[in-house]
Amino acid sequence: MTELSGRQRVQAAADQVGVAIEFAERGPARSVEEAAASLGITPGEIVKTLVARAKRTQTTSEAEYLLVLIPGDKAVDWGKLRKLAGFKKMSMAAPEEGYKATGYYPGTINPFGTTTPLPVYADSSITGRVAMGAGEPDLNLFVDSAELFAAFGVTTGDIGKYLDT
Repeated sequence: MTELSGRQRVQAAADQVGVAIEFAERGPARSVEEAAASLGITPGEIVKTLVARAKRTQTTSEAEYLLVLIPGDKAVDWGKLRKLAGFKKMSMAAPEEGYKATGYYPGTINPFGTTTPLPVYADSSITGRVAMGAGEPDLNLFVDSAELFAAFGVTTGDIGKYLDT
């Protein structure tokens, strides 16, 4: 059996949960701003998918992973996210941890077709049609955020803070 490409995994998972997606080739981008410019959208219309490493108590050695959706013009407010998700400790997962948890590399991570199902948290400012990583470098997908949130039972809240410009 041949292994599916990232794009094929994303499409198969989207089909399985009944969410319409549209792929967009965008070419190399070194930043959210470059990616947005090549897609003809604003950085706030790109949703970064991050993998968070979390611990329920200060002393537990077991870490859990979750996906965090944050607009491209914001950063995660870790204190707000910890409170919303009910964890004592939380930080960005190392790239290799993110890959192990999702099967995708940074910049390509999205909730579709992850290696293991993960809880998803999103900033409540995310609305409408958004772009996000699509399982492969230099590729994005467009999706209606309401459909995405419904399909994955996304927990939303005020978990972002605007980046200094």
